[in-house]
Parts: sequence; C-alpha cells; structure tokens
Amino acid sequence: MSWSQAVEKTVTGLGYELVDVERSAGGLLRVYIDRVPGRAYPSGEHEFVTVEDCEAVTRQLQYVLEVDNVDYARLEVSSPGLDRPLKRVEDYARFAGQEVLITLKLPFQGRKKFQGTLHAATEGDNAGSGWQLIFNDGKVDQVLDFAFDEVREARLVPVLNFKGRRGKGAPASEQSAGETDGGQEQ
Repeated sequence: MSWSQAVEKTVTGLGYELVDVERSAGGLLRVYIDRVPGRAYPSGEHEFVTVEDCEAVTRQLQYVLEVDNVDYARLEVSSPGLDRPLKRVEDYARFAGQEVLITLKLPFQGRKKFQGTLHAATEGDNAGSGWQLIFNDGKVDQVLDFAFDEVREARLVPVLNFKGRRGKGAPASEQSAGETDGGQEQ
C-alpha cells in the first residue's frame, strides 16, 4: 500500500472525509480533512472540523505512517478552510445550492472564472451528469452549463457572518443610514 492510500484509509476509517493531501520536497505532509454530514463525532456536534478532530487524525496518522515506514519531516492535519476545494463529483452534489467559484480549463466567451450558485443540471444533454452555475453578470441572471471534467478548479465562496457588528436591536437599515455619509448627521 502506498503512503497516499494509507493516509486515505486512515482518515476515512476514522469517519472523516479526505479532501486533499500535499507533500512538499522539504518533507512536509499536509492532510486536509472534513466532517461527514450527519455523522456523530467524539469532539461534539459541530458543522466544521475542530482542533480535537485534527489532533485525533494526527495521532492515528503518525502511528500508521511510522508502521508503514513513510519518510516525512512534519505532518500537518487541518480543515480545508472556508474556501474549501471541490475535488470530486460527490463534493459538487454535497455543496449544490451554495455559492462557488469555478475556473474552467478552456475559456467560455472570453473568460475562465465564474462565480455563482451551483446546481445539478436537470434538463438537456447534461441532465444527470452535468452541472449549472447561476450567476449575475451585472444585468440579469445567467446559467452556465458545464461538465465536471471541464473544470480546472472549484472552491466554495466563503460566507462570513460577523455577529455583533451592528448595534443590538437596531435593524440593518437604521444602522447603515447614519454611516453612509461618514457617520456624521446633517
């Protein structure tokens, strides 16, 4: 069994999803893991990977890699981040309905990068095996039909929610009304 198969078997055996593995010339072995939706974890019910999750996977991987005599200088286990890459068709299905940024292998209408909401194709030639990206070009919503193998890279668009930024009890419209002119009332 190769080192990459050992990593995948260990991570999935612990109940996590292996998102990606990077190995550098300097001996760094970086493993990105994610939680599987609907599964219970000893570290508690959280939507995202916790430090305890990374620690559990790290400990098990250290043991497995030592037994398999895999040469590495440093091991890092982490979450895939807020801009999680979509690497497999299963990732596309899991994150359908969410905002993504895709980079096509070949340009379409002069551009390769598109950002919009990901959907499974339901009509036409791509139904069942293709995908759609619904995006707004500044005027109207448009639909880009594409196949999985036409994509060079796809990532989730981070959703940041800074709770507590607005004054408590003040609706967003009231809070921002005084700030549009530099915060000075006239």
